Amino acid sequence: MPRTLTLGQARRIAVAAQLLDRSTPRPPLPTMAHLQRTIDRLGVLQIDSVNVLARAHLLPLQARLGNYDPALLDRAMRGTPARPRRLVEYWAHEASYVSPNTYQALRWRMDSPRMRRLDDRLWAEHPETMTVVLDIVGSDGPLTAAQVHERLGHRSGPKVHWGWNWTIAKEALEAHFARGRVMASRRTSQFERAYDLPERVLPPAVLAAPVPDRPTAVRTLVEIAARAHGIGTARCLADYFRVPVADAQRAIAELVADGVLEEVSVRGWERSLVLHREARVPRRTRGRALLAPFDPLVFERRRLLELFGMHYRIGIYTPAAERTHGYYVLPFLLGDRLVSRVDLKADRERGTLLVRTAFAEPEAPGETVEELVAELREMAGWLGLDRVLPDSDLRGDLAGAVGRALAAA
Repeated sequence: MPRTLTLGQARRIAVAAQLLDRSTPRPPLPTMAHLQRTIDRLGVLQIDSVNVLARAHLLPLQARLGNYDPALLDRAMRGTPARPRRLVEYWAHEASYVSPNTYQALRWRMDSPRMRRLDDRLWAEHPETMTVVLDIVGSDGPLTAAQVHERLGHRSGPKVHWGWNWTIAKEALEAHFARGRVMASRRTSQFERAYDLPERVLPPAVLAAPVPDRPTAVRTLVEIAARAHGIGTARCLADYFRVPVADAQRAIAELVADGVLEEVSVRGWERSLVLHREARVPRRTRGRALLAPFDPLVFERRRLLELFGMHYRIGIYTPAAERTHGYYVLPFLLGDRLVSRVDLKADRERGTLLVRTAFAEPEAPGETVEELVAELREMAGWLGLDRVLPDSDLRGDLAGAVGRALAAA
């Protein structure tokens, strides 16, 4: 019979696996070694252009390391001839930073129908542009789409809707990126990709290694997801790298047979579950973190509901009149529970972290407001903001208490 765990044990396993347990104090000045350990465990940092607080890939590291220097991450992404880059970009969960080895494990995706669709159309309709764009990147990269446009004499027309208004050259670059012919060497300060050839981006040792076949690659991705989650369902593990569930189930069966994963049951979480062999089962966790909307702990919404009891929506994709908790909503982790959620905005001109909403979850403990305000102050310090203030129309059932606590602080 599978081992049976309580829901509380499962939550603590998840918090510890995600390196959110603060039972051991955070390093006062995180180093590249601390950053690397965190990257290795999470396996993926999702990218998003929304910058209302900070870029999406920066926030999960702050939740785990505290007052780290984002320049460390920039170094990890850029690399040097002496120290090859530790992170590269591709479609993983969504657009994400992953290790170079994980990039190789995602190569099977480059030949998927989704990635081929745009590529096939452009080769059929604009073969000359597809060829010339690749030649330009090969001779002059890394280059942004704007720089490639400049060399081709292309100009973007006016935007006609909120989304991307790409030229053919930009579409060509993205098609080449999707198929692995070019990579993102870096992101500019405007968050544009700078494209270059894989042999100038990937470390030599990675380029020299054989590319895994799809079953081997999927098994690698599922194991990374299982280690990062600690415990989860096939759907949880498949979602981490957006692997088809059927493929994930086959990989899980192999990993169980090899002793890497263990089948377990959790009272109150009535689905088939597996536990990674490295997962700790702490008797207590001292988690305290504001979790960004794209944090790996909150990737899979059904998992979040079943494990932590939180029905979560970000708000940025919802019309303003229909938002229940705000625009950029962060769940607040305390211990092994998600006890509240807040909508935050960095007002950089005023040097202020604004709290726009504050809501308690059912059965939030009495110390929720005190701990939340302390974490808000830590967040503000990391962002380089001088103070934390309630917005003029702060709302939510914790609004009054948070407002008073901020005033007192």
